[in-house]
Amino acid sequence: MLVVPTPTTMGGSAWRSYLTPAALVSIMTAIGELTIVPIRKGSMSAEIAKAIEALEPFDIDYETTPMGTIIEAESASELFAAARAAHEAVDEDRVITTLTVDDNRTVTKRAADKVTAVEEQLGRPAKR
Repeated sequence: MLVVPTPTTMGGSAWRSYLTPAALVSIMTAIGELTIVPIRKGSMSAEIAKAIEALEPFDIDYETTPMGTIIEAESASELFAAARAAHEAVDEDRVITTLTVDDNRTVTKRAADKVTAVEEQLGRPAKR
């Protein structure tokens, strides 16, 4: 089990000097929300499928939703590379891509952990 020092356990900002760059990389979690919109008439599903397929070679977890795709990676660089590949896989004259990134460098937190935290506040499961 990895115990990560925090401001609470080490007092003030001293905890930051405790973590070496290598330790930061090993506990880093990057979560992104990727939305790719091929500008075209008719259904976009075939082009979106190409974008999703382009994510497969990367060491990431992802969940496709009706409005975008949630991507989880160990590093922001891996997340950016996957998003770029998805963007480039779309074969249209015009493509709009939006990427929102939460690059937490001090704790490992999965996207599911964020949903669980909200559900705990609700006192019930969120609708899916």
